[in-house]
Amino acid sequence: MDANLSPDVVQSGEFDLRGLLAMLKAKKEEIGARWIVFDGIDVLLTLLHDPKSEIREIYRIRAWLAENEVDGAIITAKIDGDGSQIVNYGFLQFMVDCVIGFERRLEYGVPLHRIQIVKYRGSAFSQGEYPVSFGPGGMEIAPPEPTEIKQVASSERVSAGFERLDTMLGGGLFRGSSTLITGVPGTSKTTLSGKFVEAACRRGERTLFVSFDEGPDRIVRNLTSVGIQLKAHLKSGVLRMYSGRTESVGAEDHLAKLKALIREHQPRCMVIDPLSAIAKAGGLAAARSVANRFIYTAKDQKITVVVTAINDGDEPETESTDLQISTIADTWIHLSYLIRGGERNRALTIIKSRGTWHSNQVRELILSDAGPMLADVYTAGGEVLMGTLRWEKENAESAKTVQRRAEIDQKRMSLELPEADTRARIKVLEHDLERQRVELATYSSDDQARMVSSSDREKTLLRIRSADPAGHAGNGAVAALEKHHPSNGSGKSSKKNKTEARDGT
Repeated sequence: MDANLSPDVVQSGEFDLRGLLAMLKAKKEEIGARWIVFDGIDVLLTLLHDPKSEIREIYRIRAWLAENEVDGAIITAKIDGDGSQIVNYGFLQFMVDCVIGFERRLEYGVPLHRIQIVKYRGSAFSQGEYPVSFGPGGMEIAPPEPTEIKQVASSERVSAGFERLDTMLGGGLFRGSSTLITGVPGTSKTTLSGKFVEAACRRGERTLFVSFDEGPDRIVRNLTSVGIQLKAHLKSGVLRMYSGRTESVGAEDHLAKLKALIREHQPRCMVIDPLSAIAKAGGLAAARSVANRFIYTAKDQKITVVVTAINDGDEPETESTDLQISTIADTWIHLSYLIRGGERNRALTIIKSRGTWHSNQVRELILSDAGPMLADVYTAGGEVLMGTLRWEKENAESAKTVQRRAEIDQKRMSLELPEADTRARIKVLEHDLERQRVELATYSSDDQARMVSSSDREKTLLRIRSADPAGHAGNGAVAALEKHHPSNGSGKSSKKNKTEARDGT
């Protein structure tokens, strides 16, 4: 029912709400209403121009509600500037059973809505102030977070994007964990996030890519230049991309949109790039609250989430003064610049990774059309070198290595020549020694042979000359001689021979 008075109505004398309440009763009985809402009752009451009459009519409404046995009634009224009392009707808060206060204020040019339950007789309630957002799905209130955390920890690993980064993380990211990537603009935070998204889509996992202040088409085009292909996954429906303007609505509205996207797409992996952008949507305090609640929401639903945040400075510690989500993130990857020798080179380091071993090295991050990669660690004098300085140092070290190798080869040759000469001389001496040994052996053999031959000859002569005793084998030789020199039978010949032998004839 529209209870507004026409501007043409001329008020003459006093009036009250009895006529309006009579019409309400008839309408209530007609439709069987159990609830009644008085929206903006203060606007109508101000026409009475008498505070006492206004108080009287409020009590009249209270009595009418009690007589008509309704389940409940809702009365709306404006509050004063500081939000503590209803304009002209502060006593109304003591009459009703429940008081709910709404507030709208501007922060950084962005409207923010808050709700607070001031009192509720006979019931427990949360006494804090909570954000309210309005969207296609209606009004959403950010409820208070549970005091106890009951999140299930998974030991399953998923790829962070490419092999070398997984190695630095001890095998990849834990399923359902949160990863924070920080760095100043231009340090390739979006590139690492895109690589994570591509790896998830290749595994066939539904993935959600949320970006702020940059359209999806531009992101897809830019990632293609570094070898990250997302078009096919968008067409297949595995990947969904959403981009929002940070300053168009408040941080709570962004959180409501993120929750709606999660309900619609049901992702297993998710990226927000950059999450720190919501600090422009209503102030840093609201952004911190939204960022923390989003990460808790992702963990509760077992979503592996990667968020990026922009640093004001080039030190890892500066992130702790921004959204302050580094304390609740499971893994923290920091990207920075190393400026030396007129070059700006990207560097990657892992500040923390809960529940797993991780590398403490500062690695050079190189971008190419084949995708991001991490160069081998190269140190000189205790300092990590990157870019041209590394190339120059490597070339200098390579030249020194070649020079040292040539010097070693030359020194080796100078030592090998005398060694070869000495070995040749030793070989000649060995041959000469062998020859002398052979000659000595031959001489000894000949000498022994001469001695044996001389002994045999002497024995033979003795046998021939019958010098051996009777019965020896030498008698045969004597007999043979006697056969050639027969005796005359008188024994003279034998005697003669013996005499000749003694005379040496």
